[in-house]
Amino acid sequence: MAKAKVQEYPVVWIQTGTCTGCSVTVLNSVSPTIKNVLIDEVIPGKHVNLKFQGTVMAGQGDAVLKVLEETPKTNKGGYILVVEGAIPTKDGGIYGVLGEKNGKEVPLMSRVESLAKDALAIIALGTCATFGGIAAGKPNPGGYVGADSFLKSKGINKPLINVSGCPPHPDWFIGTVASVLLSGLPKPEELDELKRPKAFYGKLIHENCPRRAYFDEGKFARKFGEPGCLNELGCKGPVTYADCPLRMWNHGVNWCIGAGSPCIGCCEPGFPDLMAPFYQKLNDANLPTIGKLQGKEAKN
Repeated sequence: MAKAKVQEYPVVWIQTGTCTGCSVTVLNSVSPTIKNVLIDEVIPGKHVNLKFQGTVMAGQGDAVLKVLEETPKTNKGGYILVVEGAIPTKDGGIYGVLGEKNGKEVPLMSRVESLAKDALAIIALGTCATFGGIAAGKPNPGGYVGADSFLKSKGINKPLINVSGCPPHPDWFIGTVASVLLSGLPKPEELDELKRPKAFYGKLIHENCPRRAYFDEGKFARKFGEPGCLNELGCKGPVTYADCPLRMWNHGVNWCIGAGSPCIGCCEPGFPDLMAPFYQKLNDANLPTIGKLQGKEAKN
């Protein structure tokens, strides 16, 4: 019996203003492993063909830049662009460049723009790529912005999926890729208002936090190491959407609050500036009245 043809999904992964932590978190994926993602058929009959990724590829120089530049031509409208890191836009983008053309350095913003125009869809990986993140923190001399803001400024209207987090959980990215392979691009109702998959960002951390009972009872830790809700110590769980309490990290070993640290809100727009100081209590006006929210949803 003839073997069924495997459908290839070309992926171009470009790193802009990043610490490479988002690459590292994806490389630490447990099930499937990064080997499974890159070598095997994650979904039967469908294979991810990673054409360019600065951290893991063996090639370098003109040879790999040629692959980067040829992919939009040979796979126009048929490849996925992954953007990792915020995009430097000030002073013509001189604060981040990738390769040269005709003896001149090519700004990363130009690379992202040209790749995004012909992509099937774009996945912004990490809070720097989604909302600007640490790279866009004050005073932001390089004019760093997230992918959504950048694409809008260039008039590029392509499907965008934001996978925020500093870094994001590997499952959030691998799960997003698997969902695209299995069911195609997400429908609008499957994404929240920030274009994040509701499957991972659909609930507040506060809703599923194991210390939630302490909050309801008004029992608050006054210093680190004490039992009680960490609200007084600056926990941003009441305003942060992610499934960290249920999924946990390091293959289900632990997570921030489980280790005694307050959530610092790394998945949200404005991180880190709007979430700082990290260990200062949130204004009570920002605390959601979850029971009322749920009742409203039930009526709708």
